[in-house]
Amino acid sequence: MRWPRSVYAQGKEPDYRFSLANERTFLAWIRTALALLAAGVAVDVVDLSMSASSQTALAFLLVCTGMGTAIASWIRWALAERAIRCAEPLPSFGFGAIFTLVVIAAAVIVMTGLR
Repeated sequence: MRWPRSVYAQGKEPDYRFSLANERTFLAWIRTALALLAAGVAVDVVDLSMSASSQTALAFLLVCTGMGTAIASWIRWALAERAIRCAEPLPSFGFGAIFTLVVIAAAVIVMTGLR
């Protein structure tokens, strides 16, 4: 029995190309999460020309967004895989809007925090 059972126990085995495409999307989001974590660490370590509070807020925002992206990518993978296996419509991509807003917030912090 494959893990997670909550995904693989549903429906029937799909064409492997769809599962592999879903896996590639998951890995792309994990890569994005790792980049956000690395950016958060870099912002915290490197002395930027912005106030210390802005720099800390930006680092915190990036690290939290990276963590949230990793969690959301797993959930999205499971929902999409289950939908593929059950021949149902793919779930909506609500996280994309939230992710976009957080990236915009990070850009605003950078633009307003520069001295």
